[in-house]
Amino acid sequence: MLEVVIFYLSALIAIGGAVLMIAQRNPVASVLYLIVSLAAQAVLYIQLSALFVGALLIIVYAGAILVLFLFVIMLLNLRGEHFEGQDQKVGRITKYVLSGLFFIELVIIVRQLAIPARTDIVSAQTATDFGGVEPVAELLYTKYLFPFELTSVLLLVAVVGAVVMARREKSEKQGGV
Repeated sequence: MLEVVIFYLSALIAIGGAVLMIAQRNPVASVLYLIVSLAAQAVLYIQLSALFVGALLIIVYAGAILVLFLFVIMLLNLRGEHFEGQDQKVGRITKYVLSGLFFIELVIIVRQLAIPARTDIVSAQTATDFGGVEPVAELLYTKYLFPFELTSVLLLVAVVGAVVMARREKSEKQGGV
């Protein structure tokens, strides 16, 4: 019974953090809500006995990638004021359509959870070493090696671009070009 309560509480926190992350105009607050959502997702993976994946979510994403995001946001000195007044009609329609689709998806998921036979089938199909170090490493360094390396290059390019933009903006403020 306690596992079910922890599951639903973590799921609500993960969904709430993700929704608040999207709803924020302040990028720093958005990153902090993303950390909350990732921590709740890590609890869900730990409940699935995927301890390694749960630890990866906390250490790699919340500990490294989001710190990088915060570093770039602070370096570029982004504030929520830049985004005020840019709420166009198309953007508002897109928000409502996506919100409606997500709500329909949530209703479908809740309806499927009401049928306990389906959840037993899904849990029976889970491998015994699900989320362990060896299966994750095997997939990461064989099948998904190129996307893994491409992601690291993209992060490096983003950091270098942010530094270049910040230096250019700083030199323009000082009067030089």
